[in-house]
Amino acid sequence: MNTIRCFDVLFSFLGLVLLSPVFFVIAIAVKLGSKGPVFYRQTRVGKNGKDFKVWKFRSMFTDADKKGLLTVGGKDNRITAIGFYLRKFKLDELPQLANVLTGQMSMVGPRPEVRKYVDLYTIYQMQALKVAPGITDYASIKYRNENELLALAAEPEEYYINEILPQKIELNFKYINNRTVKQYFKIITTTVATSLRGK
Repeated sequence: MNTIRCFDVLFSFLGLVLLSPVFFVIAIAVKLGSKGPVFYRQTRVGKNGKDFKVWKFRSMFTDADKKGLLTVGGKDNRITAIGFYLRKFKLDELPQLANVLTGQMSMVGPRPEVRKYVDLYTIYQMQALKVAPGITDYASIKYRNENELLALAAEPEEYYINEILPQKIELNFKYINNRTVKQYFKIITTTVATSLRGK
C-alpha cells in the first residue's frame, strides 16, 4: 500500500467516524425537505475506465437527473432547498468517503465523470483515467461554481463539452503528473478552506 493510499484509508475512516453526527443531521434534513431517499447513487467512470457507483447526499428532487446531467445556475429548480446549501458547502460529497475507504476513489484525484462525457475524451484525455478518481482536485477548486458559469452560456452543454471539460482535464494532469504527498495535502487544505467559505 503506497503512502497516499494509506492517507486515503486513514482520512476516510476517521471522516466517516467523526462526521457521523453530521451525517445524521444532514440525513434528517434531506428526508424532511423532500420525498425520496437520503442518498443518491450515480454511475461514474473510475480508474481504467471501469464504472462504479458514487455516493452523495441527495440534493435534487427524485428523478431530476432524467431532465439533464448538468446543474445550471445556483437556483436550478431541480435542487431542493436543503440541497442548495449542501451543494454550496460541498456537504453533498461527504458520503464519497465510503468510496475512498473501499478503494474506488481517492481523497485527491480527477473528479469522476459520467460515461456520456468520457465517451467524448480524446486518446490523450483518456490518460486521466489511469489513476483513481478523487473527491477533489485542482479542477474541483477552480470550477467549484461551475453551475454559475453554465447559467451564463447560451448552450450550457456545448459550453461544458467544448470549454470547461478540456480545461478541467488539463488541471487533472497537473496533479496526476505530480502526485506527491505535498500536493495531496495542499489540495485537501485548499478545498476545506474554500468549502468553509462557500465559494
